[in-house]
Amino acid sequence: MVMTHFSRLRQLPLLLQPKSLITSRSRLLRPPPTFLRSVVMGSSSSSSSSSSKLLFRQLFEKESSTFTYLLADVSHPDKPALLIDPVDKTVDRDLKLIDELGLKLIYAMNTHVHADHVTGTGLLKTKLPGVKSVISKASGSKADMFLEHGDKVSIGDIYLEARATPGHTAGCVTYVTGEEADQPQPRMAFTGDAVLIRGCGRTDFQGGSSDQLYESVHSQIFTLPKDTLIYPAHDYKGFEVSTVGEEMQHNPRLTKDKETFKSIMSNLNLAYPKMIDVAVPANMVCGLQDVPSQVN
Repeated sequence: MVMTHFSRLRQLPLLLQPKSLITSRSRLLRPPPTFLRSVVMGSSSSSSSSSSKLLFRQLFEKESSTFTYLLADVSHPDKPALLIDPVDKTVDRDLKLIDELGLKLIYAMNTHVHADHVTGTGLLKTKLPGVKSVISKASGSKADMFLEHGDKVSIGDIYLEARATPGHTAGCVTYVTGEEADQPQPRMAFTGDAVLIRGCGRTDFQGGSSDQLYESVHSQIFTLPKDTLIYPAHDYKGFEVSTVGEEMQHNPRLTKDKETFKSIMSNLNLAYPKMIDVAVPANMVCGLQDVPSQVN
């Protein structure tokens, strides 16, 4: 039986303070073309046992330059799995891979309400009954499960902690693997649009705030170990993965002081997202658009 456990960090910045507990079990954590890629996690003896639990695939949707991530605990009899940021156009690809690998998809998760593509969570639920959609409570969208800062989602013995990282949108979260020795090492952070490789998401719509994004990244992502692997929701330059240490040193926006960062973000002069008028309304209802009733 696959269990889901949530826990809440108790000492948080005021901005990120959760409103209520939704967990039945909690514990205190210390503050804080189609492309397929497999990553081997760690090589030391201390990490080999935890690394062997994790099956990890990085998938790519070229039209929106979106990464979808597949994680599974293959040491568990059921081989429970989750998808992060699935795209509607690649749902069949993802399900075929899951079937080929003998996995049981439990969760379809989003880092935020996307504006550049329609999420695949709704389609996954229709094609594979029993899958639960997951997103942050702050997103205001529909889902089966809502997360707040410090909550965690488990597949077998592997878990992801949700860290609230608003700024690109008001409901952004970063999913981070656990710090314990029995969790995959080095740690992995799925940052959505909060941190891109040598960049970050725009802050000029969907409740975005450059001030808030700067605080989110520096308090919740840049405080992770420097060897933590960063996996963003998008890449437009051919990069696949970075680390916290790399971005702290080389990110051309997030290495600046806050006022300089805010100035950079306010002068990007980016075009209006071409998919936003379709994607956002659809993603607010789990990626499924209402079908008009037939007129007799």
